[in-house]
Amino acid sequence: MKQSKRLLVFVLAVAMALSLVACGGGGSKTPTTNEPTTQPTNTSQEGQYLNVMVEVEVASLDPQVATDGTSFEVIANYTDGLFQMDASGKAVPAIAENFEVSDDGLVYTFYLRKDAFWSNGDPVTADDFVFGWQRAVDPALASEYSYMLSDIGQVKNAAKIIAGELPVEELGAKALDDKTLQVTLEVPVSYFTGLLYFPTFYPVNRAFFNSLQPGTFGTSPETVLSNGAFILESYEPAALSFSLKKNPNYYDADRVKLAGLNYQVVKDSQQALMNYQNGNLDIVKLSGDQVDQVKDDPELKVVGAGYLWYLTLNMNDVPALANKNMRLALTHAVNRVALVTDVLKDGSVATYTAVPPQFATGPDGSDFSGDQTLFKDVCSDDTAKAAQYYELAKQELGQDTFTFEFLIEDQTETQNVGAVIKEQVEKALPGVTLNIKVEPKKQRVEDIQNGRYEVCLTRWGPDYADPMTYLGMWVTNNPNNYGLWSNAEYDAIIADCTTGKYITDAVARWNAMYDAERIVMEEAVIVPLYTKADACMLKSNVTGIEFHPVALNRVFKNAVKG
Repeated sequence: MKQSKRLLVFVLAVAMALSLVACGGGGSKTPTTNEPTTQPTNTSQEGQYLNVMVEVEVASLDPQVATDGTSFEVIANYTDGLFQMDASGKAVPAIAENFEVSDDGLVYTFYLRKDAFWSNGDPVTADDFVFGWQRAVDPALASEYSYMLSDIGQVKNAAKIIAGELPVEELGAKALDDKTLQVTLEVPVSYFTGLLYFPTFYPVNRAFFNSLQPGTFGTSPETVLSNGAFILESYEPAALSFSLKKNPNYYDADRVKLAGLNYQVVKDSQQALMNYQNGNLDIVKLSGDQVDQVKDDPELKVVGAGYLWYLTLNMNDVPALANKNMRLALTHAVNRVALVTDVLKDGSVATYTAVPPQFATGPDGSDFSGDQTLFKDVCSDDTAKAAQYYELAKQELGQDTFTFEFLIEDQTETQNVGAVIKEQVEKALPGVTLNIKVEPKKQRVEDIQNGRYEVCLTRWGPDYADPMTYLGMWVTNNPNNYGLWSNAEYDAIIADCTTGKYITDAVARWNAMYDAERIVMEEAVIVPLYTKADACMLKSNVTGIEFHPVALNRVFKNAVKG
């Protein structure tokens, strides 16, 4: 006996008052050959191009390879998954029209829209989802986000396939026919449908993919297909400008009022503001100095950005950082309030927990991280405590001076934050030197993933509305566990919350996740700094951009430029 459910029923566990943004910018418009050939067409192009700033280049347009917010945003501009988010963060129909879930919560059957087409004219089929998901778990691809299907989504056999124990064809995702997708889970996952607008779960047209030269998928307009609101118009890897145009054959094209999107990569926030003031950009992100310049401008918008910024510490390769007292000394040496008030000036919130506030709501309706004093003994802005832990560390390590390479990325804001952290730490811990190394984001990410760092300023944005989007990172051998920390007790708690005794007991699971977070904080696995808000300039004639705290930072489908 199955229970039929409309997609509109599912609501994410969080309704965040603040919303997420990562602002971005413009590009040229060159024709694409990736035009539909078999669908009925609606050639009307309404409105104008929206000129959008982003701070970093697109890292990848492969939905199963991409790992960063900029790439996710662009991919989601031209690709729909089974679900999409509405303005309030609810999961609502996209390619899936409705679905059924078995009484035991293990089998989902999705019925796909009959009016969804790829931009080459092919209908979007259940096999497109099967192929995309098989790619995500294929060890040959080595997708960093494969755990979204295994550890998080608990899709049947995903973990064994990733480990090389089963072929990809054994994944619990089957096409019953062209328009019916059946997904089988290992255990019930209460928020499963809320994962399905995340790009890792997006479809890929199997025949089109196989027609391309190996390694070329997602490298040009000719090597991607669209089934979404826009079509990729101009793009090349590492491009500083690129564009998308409205997809006239999108099943929901009547709601898309923009003619397209021009993106521009601008890493210098002062230059971004100048471009905005000159009329070349419609939305830009500002750093603290620029916020002061425009603080009285009615076009200044402050929106919560959701990302937790933190220091990751290489405990595996740097003996001094393997010392817990040194890590605790660093944790207390940073003045987070000064960072958010004197440097960022954008509404960011000083954060003293491993899970940031204002995105995950518990069974009782409370914010998981609403109490920022929960771990005050091990995480605070307290130089006296920092000095105490530092003295213990020096005694245990048998030395009085320490030099650490401090890796940050090449954006104005992160460089400003990094410079202040260096000053704070070196003042609070005499004998500690942080030597700043600046890299482009892509290189920085590669370096921390491969252990080529000592201390790094980094960030993580929530992929879904549950604390596990953060807590899952520090499980042994998780690819985002950059410090290579390992704790058997911690791993056991997380297992109980994801596949074990707490999966059907929401209250017990919630409490267990607090137990897990306490271990992370007491061991100083990371140094949490602040939960990001963004100060943006947004033209007064632009409306309808949706900002979200999880997964997709910005959605332009309903945007209007007057």
